[in-house]
Amino acid sequence: MNETAGYLPNIGEEEFTYKTLVFEGQKETIEVKVPLLTIEQMNKVVDRVKKASAERLKSFSVADIVKLIDQVIEQLLDRTNPYRQKAERMLPIITGYDEELIRLGLTSYLKSFRKQELQRFLVEDFSNPMVLDDFQPRVKRGFSKAVGPDLTVHIWSGNVPGLPLWSLISGLLVKSGNIGKVSSSEPLFAGWFAQLLTEIEPRLADCLAVVWWKGGDEERECSLFKQADVVVGYGGNASLQSLRKRIPISTRFLPFGHKISFGVISKASLDSRKALKTANQAAYDVVRYDQQGCYSPHVIYVQKGGNVSPREFAHYLAHELESFENRYPRRALSIEETTTLASWRQQAELATLTNANNAIVGEKSGAWTVFYEEKGGELLPSCLNRSIKVVAIEEFEDMIKTITSNRSYLQTVGVAAAPKELFHLADLLARAGVTRITGLGNMTSPESGWHHDGRFNLLDLVNMVDIEHTAEEYAESIAPYVD
Repeated sequence: MNETAGYLPNIGEEEFTYKTLVFEGQKETIEVKVPLLTIEQMNKVVDRVKKASAERLKSFSVADIVKLIDQVIEQLLDRTNPYRQKAERMLPIITGYDEELIRLGLTSYLKSFRKQELQRFLVEDFSNPMVLDDFQPRVKRGFSKAVGPDLTVHIWSGNVPGLPLWSLISGLLVKSGNIGKVSSSEPLFAGWFAQLLTEIEPRLADCLAVVWWKGGDEERECSLFKQADVVVGYGGNASLQSLRKRIPISTRFLPFGHKISFGVISKASLDSRKALKTANQAAYDVVRYDQQGCYSPHVIYVQKGGNVSPREFAHYLAHELESFENRYPRRALSIEETTTLASWRQQAELATLTNANNAIVGEKSGAWTVFYEEKGGELLPSCLNRSIKVVAIEEFEDMIKTITSNRSYLQTVGVAAAPKELFHLADLLARAGVTRITGLGNMTSPESGWHHDGRFNLLDLVNMVDIEHTAEEYAESIAPYVD
């Protein structure tokens, strides 16, 4: 099976070079051609995207843009649509994730970008979204307008299918021209979105581009970054640090790097009726995309004192992971991943030998592993791929002591707690550095407009332009109707 990835605006008669990426599934192989532009060609793309953004995209109202994005998402939610059918057929082969998990995950994810959700997205950052269209009155007199970049460059990672939509749609909502670099791990979805968008609204055909180059290509990156107003980067901390060195000091850089997320389960969730549901929700957070997202749990802290003990809960969780494995098998691992998993399990087994209160429960093939620790130390990343540590705690404050050393890396916490506990726990987590608190089972599905790593999705992209009231007063003093 062959597919061409990416999306390019019209820059005239050009001979483009394509790099072929090969993905081998269990039953089928896909060859994906990704566009590899020369620096001269990239410069032409930059000029074209900037010009089209200024002349066309910025002439659209934000309501019109929301309507267009909603139409694209409606098509991608339709399982009879050719793009949706390609996604369901190809993404499991490219990513290795289970077909049904991909299908369900895409539907859940895409629903985050429907019209009503985008409207919530906008009002989360702008009390009056019309500020993106024209100057709007301010409470303290005067007027303000939000002006999007002429060009936003996106460096995307490919650990989760469809991930580029967050930043690409954000760029469109603030009327920025967009050039995105897809990952070799998942090079297709961003291009499909761009193609479908421009089919629905041809006037946007030159307002964006989706390209590829090998990560670390300093010459290409330096040339592109110096022409960008904003660079949005996803990836490991080392790669983002390398990117930062190539971005001019005057260019805004929004990096989204490595994060650690975890779950917290109150004893209130562990009576005989609720414990199984709690375990099921926790297992779903572990299983979805095999913990590859920054919002996936590495550790689950379980409070003592419930009818079901933390040790018993670890066995409940193991049972649910086994059920999910039967329904949604884990993807095949690389040699490096297999080695890392074996090392993690070996350390867990050693910990059970040195402390009889610890325990390890795992499927023989290593498709999933639960390591129970009676008393945990510092919060550490797991080896991913359905490997999770359950740590017993007496009080929530005991958990806080173990996570504070990772303050700069903390992101999402999935919580199963009673109403009277929730805000007390949330306050402790917020003070510790956590930026997102959600219900257990929803860790991998951020809501529209969530504050990614505690920041704003749209406000961080724009410049606010103010007309102070003194300018109004001066204009009035020289108006032709003044006596």
